[in-house]
Amino acid sequence: MSTLRNKVQLIGNIGNEPKITNLESGNKVVRFSMATNEYYRNAQGEKVQSTQWHYVVAWDKKADIIEQYTHKGKEIAIEGKLISRSYTNEMGVKCYVTEIVASEILLLGSKNEATPVNEIEVKSDEVNGDNTSLVETLLSDDTKEAKADKKPQTRRRTTAKKNADKVAKS
Repeated sequence: MSTLRNKVQLIGNIGNEPKITNLESGNKVVRFSMATNEYYRNAQGEKVQSTQWHYVVAWDKKADIIEQYTHKGKEIAIEGKLISRSYTNEMGVKCYVTEIVASEILLLGSKNEATPVNEIEVKSDEVNGDNTSLVETLLSDDTKEAKADKKPQTRRRTTAKKNADKVAKS
C-alpha cells in the first residue's frame, strides 16, 4: 500500500516537442507538456471538451525513449509521482511548479501513425537498473511491412506464430 501514496497515471498527448538536456554529470533529462482531455455534456446537452495540461519530466533511459520515439501530438501513457519545486526566474520572481516524474512510459497511438519506432521492448532492468519500470511498445509484423511497402498487407500471422517469434528473439 505504501507505493500508492504518491502515484499518478495519465494517458494523453505530448503538447510540445520534448526538450532534451544533457547534464554535466552525464545524466539526461527530458521535459515536455502533456494534455489530457475529458468530455462531458453541459446543461444544454452539448458535448464539451475540457483539457488539462501537465508538465512531465523523465530521466536517463526513459529520456532516451522519449527523445527517439515521440514527437508533438504523440499519444502516450505515463506513470510517475508528483513533485513540487520552486525556482527564481530571470526577472527575480520566485516561481512554483508541480511536475510529474515519470517512472513508466507506454507509447500508444494507432498502428498507422507515422513514427520511427518499428519494435521496441525495454526490460525494467535496462531502464532503471532495477525492477521498478517497464516500457513496452510492440507493433505487429504487418505494420512494419506496411510501412516498408507503403501499402496495406493482406497476409495475417497467427498470435501463436508472433509469440514464438518474440520468444526466439529474446
